[in-house]
Amino acid sequence: MRIAVIEDNTDLANGLAYSLRDRGHSVDVLHDGAEADAFLAQEGADLVVLDINLPGMGGLDVLRAMRRRGDGTPVILLTARSEIQERVDGLDAGADDYLTKPFEMDELDARLRALSRRKNLVYSERDTLGRLVFDRVSRQLMDGDQPLDVPRKEIATLECLLERRGRIVSKAQLLAHVYGTGADVDDSAIEPHVSRLRRRLSGYDVRIKTARGLGYMLEADGT
Repeated sequence: MRIAVIEDNTDLANGLAYSLRDRGHSVDVLHDGAEADAFLAQEGADLVVLDINLPGMGGLDVLRAMRRRGDGTPVILLTARSEIQERVDGLDAGADDYLTKPFEMDELDARLRALSRRKNLVYSERDTLGRLVFDRVSRQLMDGDQPLDVPRKEIATLECLLERRGRIVSKAQLLAHVYGTGADVDDSAIEPHVSRLRRRLSGYDVRIKTARGLGYMLEADGT
């Protein structure tokens, strides 16, 4: 699944993103409410993990804006407080669930699974790519039963391209997925990962095309 983590605590947000990606999900991380609102309106997500207290635009306002747009994406609210009224306000605004900080990652993961089942957001644990198979759970690229030795950042690059297969993915989107939103990394940092991944995939009927000035697009024969 593609999950948007919207949390202004950078350490917590990056920790959640790392754990969720390790479980096979694609994760977009945002720290500002107004930026998150724009991102959800333009890009969307399968599930949203949303902190209530955000700079720029409060979490409840982000949630209300989603529902006004007719966006029914499942939302789990995160809050540092446990007052009943805050939970009621969140559920009334359109939240599907909530968690009070601190919480265990296993509990968040279980709630995400429950919401995905409720909303029929079934995602494949394995994706066929030409003559290769990508296992989302183990985050391994397989040639038959043989795992290929692919560095972690190339795997993250592949995940981002795979989530948007057949569509152009900008360098900014790839950088955010590989290094985290807001990372102090130049756009050119993604180019070596794409180049090495392209060479690695070329013999398996999988191509990474360059759209000059726009980004990259993943294509595979037979899919």
